[in-house]
Amino acid sequence: MVVRARVVRVVIGAAVVGAIVALGAVWYVRGPGPTAFTGGKSVALADYRGGDPTGVPASMRQASLVERGKYLTEAADCGVCHTAPGGKEYAGGFAFRLPFGTMYSTNITPDPETGIGKYTDQEFLDAMHRGIRRDGARLYPAMPYTSYTYITDADALAIKAYLFSLAPVRAVPPENTLMFPFNQRWAMAFWSLVFNPDTRFQPDTSQSLKWNRGAYLAEALAHCGECHTPRNIGFALNNREKFAGAPVGGWRAFNISSDKATGLGGWTDEDIAFYLSLGHAPGHGTASGAMGEAVDHSFSKMAPADIEAIVTFLRSVPPSTTPDFSLRSTPAPGSHKDGVTASLPGKKIFEGACASCHGWTGESPVSPFATLTGSAAVNDPSATNVAQVVIGGTKRLTPDGALPMPSFGLAYSDDEIAAVANYVTARFGAKASSLTARDVANLRKQVAD
Repeated sequence: MVVRARVVRVVIGAAVVGAIVALGAVWYVRGPGPTAFTGGKSVALADYRGGDPTGVPASMRQASLVERGKYLTEAADCGVCHTAPGGKEYAGGFAFRLPFGTMYSTNITPDPETGIGKYTDQEFLDAMHRGIRRDGARLYPAMPYTSYTYITDADALAIKAYLFSLAPVRAVPPENTLMFPFNQRWAMAFWSLVFNPDTRFQPDTSQSLKWNRGAYLAEALAHCGECHTPRNIGFALNNREKFAGAPVGGWRAFNISSDKATGLGGWTDEDIAFYLSLGHAPGHGTASGAMGEAVDHSFSKMAPADIEAIVTFLRSVPPSTTPDFSLRSTPAPGSHKDGVTASLPGKKIFEGACASCHGWTGESPVSPFATLTGSAAVNDPSATNVAQVVIGGTKRLTPDGALPMPSFGLAYSDDEIAAVANYVTARFGAKASSLTARDVANLRKQVAD
């Protein structure tokens, strides 16, 4: 009996130790919350005495529920992911190309059969905050509900009111083509248990109302971290490297922490505000890809006070260094015969298709939006975004009336696009890239149609 009792105690002890280790591992993998870096005290919104950082700007407080919902929907950038290229707004069908298959966004118009027309308020909140559909199935985190979980109930329901004011569109997106085990939706319940805090925004009492407003916009609505923060082993956001930059959808989202060398630390407040509002900052480059869409459909529609609040928040994010990134902000030689790029294979392509707009120095003679000098894209030795812009063009009309950069994806082979991308980074950036045709082919596969 004594031996048996000892065995039982050993088994129970081992189980307790195992449980503690498992909980510790979960805690470590989950990591800190998105605003934990301040070390301040967070309180429930109702207990914050500094003002209300949620909702719409003060100038819209008296607007109708639908008008407020429209502003919040645009701030949350819902339209970009829920609108297929050439499709009707919010009708879904946008393709997310992933290493393990393709998934498609859903129809969020108020169509009762193919959209969200039958969603109750609580069912809508469950989808926004918990990633649970009306039928009980789990949403994949391509729908950024781990960020939207911080949106207040009132703001989420204002978004619902706006979506329900739209004309219903009967549209069924294509079926997802995810490989096993990623096609098992039920498993997302366990993922959410670990990585979704399922809590609304809590203001930080150590920070100003303006900072808290910026935090709410950047973390809950605009969900900046979903692109700009690296992922951990569980494919959730690793806030230990907050805003340090990450690959996303065949592009590279750059470092937007306060690091002076590789982040926004070397930008002025006006630079950041211009970039968010217009998609361009002199001496720092022009937004393209998903960031260009975010500017066009979301940030450019925000009130100036909200852009200022986001800038305030971004300034406070601790610096994270991007190891492979260094900045060159001086123009290249004026003559194409000068510099280390004089004999690179991509020179002929650049001369025929690019030099007339971008110039040999990188300072555009056509539009400041086409200037290459100082941009993160040409200083990125992976040349990911340079190649993607060559492949797909920019598709953005600039405020100064300059035409968008056309797509060269069909005009040039993978070898040629790799060559011109390598030439651009070598001539205008700090370090030459070494893209191959295989790299370019892979980049083509990762972007949506």
